[in-house]
Amino acid sequence: MTTPPGMVIITGANSGLGLETARALAAEGAHVVLAVRDTERGVAAAAGIAGRTEVRELDLADLSSVRSFAAGIDTDVGVLVNNAGIMMVPQGRTADGFERHIGTNHLGHFALTNLLLPQITGRVVTVSSGLHNGPQVDLDDLDLDGSYRPTRAYQQSKLANLLFTAELQRRLIEAGSPVLATAAHPGYSATNLQAHHANPLARLGMRIGNVLVATSAAQGARPTVYAATQDVAPGEYVGPTGLGGMRGAPGPVGRSRQAQDAEVGRRLWELSEQRTGIRFPW
Repeated sequence: MTTPPGMVIITGANSGLGLETARALAAEGAHVVLAVRDTERGVAAAAGIAGRTEVRELDLADLSSVRSFAAGIDTDVGVLVNNAGIMMVPQGRTADGFERHIGTNHLGHFALTNLLLPQITGRVVTVSSGLHNGPQVDLDDLDLDGSYRPTRAYQQSKLANLLFTAELQRRLIEAGSPVLATAAHPGYSATNLQAHHANPLARLGMRIGNVLVATSAAQGARPTVYAATQDVAPGEYVGPTGLGGMRGAPGPVGRSRQAQDAEVGRRLWELSEQRTGIRFPW
């Protein structure tokens, strides 16, 4: 296991997969920044991590917060882990008027990555989901106005994560940058994400699944740690390799046909630049 030099920034690191990723990378000697919306919870989480940590405020659902966070980073970043996310929540909007899933899970991380890229020396790891497999991103209605469904909104945002990773890697190669863009998914892992589904019956089903089927958050974080530290190909997607991708040892895994559509990835990138006002730096 090799963690690139420089600080490691992990979004949403106060609980679940992010916390376990922070714990694993700090144990390897990394200086870990817990980038969290609630700094009080972040400080409590950092207190339970052995190693060098610090807590900084970041709200991915507010581009002013993303800009402020990025402006406060004045050193090299070895790894950026785009981990934070929301899952199948009721319909709502971010501070900038984006649908909450696409705004938080994709556009917030899109903006953060591009703002930090000049300082990133190693890798950008973006956490997607096995649930990305579904309809293509709707470039004409990214906010799903008039057709909102919690599951569709989440699926679209996780597919956007993979399209973003592929297009980011293409641009990095074109720019002659040695930085790697990778992606990961945890399989079926028990975290607090499942507690916020808009449908009460779905919440109940997920709670039962967390007990009977899901792996621990520590196990679910293993693909992210692998993508951040192991010898992987540019643009690699890492996940559990057993039980249909739900659990098992981490390794390279396949992605949907939709996630491999380079033209949609290019158009999504251009749309994301328009909506955030933040561009690829080279």
